[in-house]
Amino acid sequence: MFKFLKEVVGGSGTGVKDLPYNINGDPYPSAWGSWIHYRGTSKDDGSQVSIFALSGNNAQDGHLAAGRNGVKRLRTVRHPNILSFLHSTEVETHDGSTSKVTIYIVTEPVMPLSDKIKELGLKSTQRDEYFALGLHQITKAVSFLNNDCKLVHGNVCLASVVVTPTLDWKLHAFDVLSEFDGSNGSASGPMLPFEWLVGTQYKPMEMVKSDWVAIRKSPPWAIDSWGLGCLIYELFSGSKLGKTEELRNTVGIPKSLLPDYQRLLSSMPSRRLNTSKLLENGEYFQNKLVDTIHFMDILNLKDSVEKDTFFRKLPNVAEQLPREIVLKKLLPLLASSLEFGSAVAPALTALLKMGSWLSTEDFKVKVLPTIVKLFASNDRAIRVSLLQHVDQFGESMSGQIVDEQVYPHVATGFSDTSAFLRELTLKSMLVLAPKLSQRTLSGSLLKYLSKLQVDEEPAIRTNTTILLGNIATYLNEGTRKRVLINAFTVRALRDTFPPARGAGIVALCATSTTYDDTEIATRILPNVVVLTIDQDSDVRSKAFQAVEQFLQILKQNYEKTNAGETGATGGTSAIPETAGLIGWAMSSLTVKGKPLDQAPLSSSSSAPSLAAAAAASNAPSTATEAPSVRASHHTRSNSDFTDQPAPPSPSSTDGWGDTENGISEGHDSDGDGWDLDPIDEPKPSPALSNIQAAQKRPVSQPSRPAATSSRPKISTAKAAAKSEDDDLWGSIAAPQPATTSRPLNLKKTVQSDDEDPWAAIAAPPPTTKAKPLSSGRGRAAKPAAPKLGAQRINRNSSGM
Repeated sequence: MFKFLKEVVGGSGTGVKDLPYNINGDPYPSAWGSWIHYRGTSKDDGSQVSIFALSGNNAQDGHLAAGRNGVKRLRTVRHPNILSFLHSTEVETHDGSTSKVTIYIVTEPVMPLSDKIKELGLKSTQRDEYFALGLHQITKAVSFLNNDCKLVHGNVCLASVVVTPTLDWKLHAFDVLSEFDGSNGSASGPMLPFEWLVGTQYKPMEMVKSDWVAIRKSPPWAIDSWGLGCLIYELFSGSKLGKTEELRNTVGIPKSLLPDYQRLLSSMPSRRLNTSKLLENGEYFQNKLVDTIHFMDILNLKDSVEKDTFFRKLPNVAEQLPREIVLKKLLPLLASSLEFGSAVAPALTALLKMGSWLSTEDFKVKVLPTIVKLFASNDRAIRVSLLQHVDQFGESMSGQIVDEQVYPHVATGFSDTSAFLRELTLKSMLVLAPKLSQRTLSGSLLKYLSKLQVDEEPAIRTNTTILLGNIATYLNEGTRKRVLINAFTVRALRDTFPPARGAGIVALCATSTTYDDTEIATRILPNVVVLTIDQDSDVRSKAFQAVEQFLQILKQNYEKTNAGETGATGGTSAIPETAGLIGWAMSSLTVKGKPLDQAPLSSSSSAPSLAAAAAASNAPSTATEAPSVRASHHTRSNSDFTDQPAPPSPSSTDGWGDTENGISEGHDSDGDGWDLDPIDEPKPSPALSNIQAAQKRPVSQPSRPAATSSRPKISTAKAAAKSEDDDLWGSIAAPQPATTSRPLNLKKTVQSDDEDPWAAIAAPPPTTKAKPLSSGRGRAAKPAAPKLGAQRINRNSSGM
């Protein structure tokens, strides 16, 4: 029989070769009535379906007539808890003198309830919760037929229920289904023409006696209420009903359901419980599983407060529910609600937790597509939640998806007005950057990091340096040569924030193998040595370690050269380098002493000020891992680095911007210090121009005590007007110098750069005595400290 059906449906038979479905494998061991239940697939797209087949010897066979009634009813009756109809056909085949007629019904993929219960293997409470969910769904379907459509199913039992891949229960087997004609008092014939298909054990007493007059006088739900009672018995007894007397055995029936069970099986049809009333049994149907699924079904009707409360509790609730039901039923509902915008940001946490219970392949199919679509969301809370959990799904995304679909949306966070979102975007690059193409890394990401290195938030500047050190291995050699030294020395080592200077030292050490001897001797060591007298003890400690490491590298290369070996371009240090990734220095935002990323998020919340981060600066330094830097924050003396001129660098041609003593050079300067195409942004505020100038100011050795020295205030207004890459962020982390002096002559500076265009980031060899610079070279001689009190100013006719 199976071979015949497979040949017919597969197209090898006669008359049905155009049927767009194929039968796969053996049939299920059980099905309702004389139907045979097969698994199938669509010929068009390979989607899964179920195929029900019913055969008869001739077209007048009673089973075929009932089957045709079932096909007609299933096609016309639609309800979420009734089996979905897809296709049907009737085929007549001839084998010699005999003929066979076969009816095929194609539906959504399902399997018999009895087989699914065995497959799940649920026990005790979890089994009862799942049965409550399924009974709730079947009761709604029966109530729809009886009360809304005035139809009678006629054979509600375990065999007439099937289960979808998402573990929803669906009612089918409509062969006996017929209209309820209780208003026709003169009728005496059977109300259900095919009631002979129903087993005697499932018939109420009035059907056994064929008392159709009493049946027509009974409520429309009387017969199907009895069938629901039979279904409940078979569920909790674990066996098929053999005879009607077995219904009196109530040992396995839950106590909260027992009164309704007895009313469903009342001997008087008029007293049987209406199926719609069964749904009102709050004691039985109200459990965690039913309540959770019901909330998800009506999610669009809930307000934002209810949604937020529900999704924050969902991760803990999901752990208490049957794992199989959570993954096959709740997870698809949750993914769909997030994808179509009905869920709020906390739902993402629950989705990722449930997704962690899936295999890697299932995660990529069921969860990852939803996450990728969420990156295009305009909801700030959703974006924050994605960035906070990027480490949980980042590895599962392919490079093409990250480069083409994810990164363009994530990159908008680099310029967000919220400092917290900018920091999260920055940290997410640690996971996403390895999957980006070289074009995106060099053409887009480095431009954004260039802007973040002059961000108004000191912790963001610090973590930008750390990120550059971590992703250095993913940059090509030319980009590393052009960017790293300038980023770590010109920017990081001259930052006014001590942890930022420490991060620059750590990043240089972590990337030491990428520098040749000339770069180490002329561009790195001169800038690092100065920090050995830094006022911050942590910076001094890191500076001494770095000096020792780079000197050891030079010594090793020198020894190899003397031994006749080929000189290495960046030897291996005998001093252990930073192992693995460089850790984040600190979080830029705190709430009541704890990082904000642990605090509840709101889509409308904006980042608070960094007062807490700055206040933590006075706390004693604590031992942390080697790559991290402490968050102490105190401003360096203005006289620390003013007397020593910056030495020229013969290899400094990598375009970190033509800056000299913090003044941008001319109209063609990039202003941000990166040799990259600028990202057009509005003119920065004067306060941010000051911090950029402070970062570009060369470090130098103090020539007198900090208590009596001062540094002239350098005006950068003119340079800021020319810069295309400057940001619009707020105030700088460190206060401006208390003393003032006249601005430098910018005109002369621009002229001097024609002779030495790379003098901006030059680093001279250390000298024992500071000597003043000539004003004609663009490095203005240090003016005398201004005198207090009123002063007489002599002006000539050609003066200012």
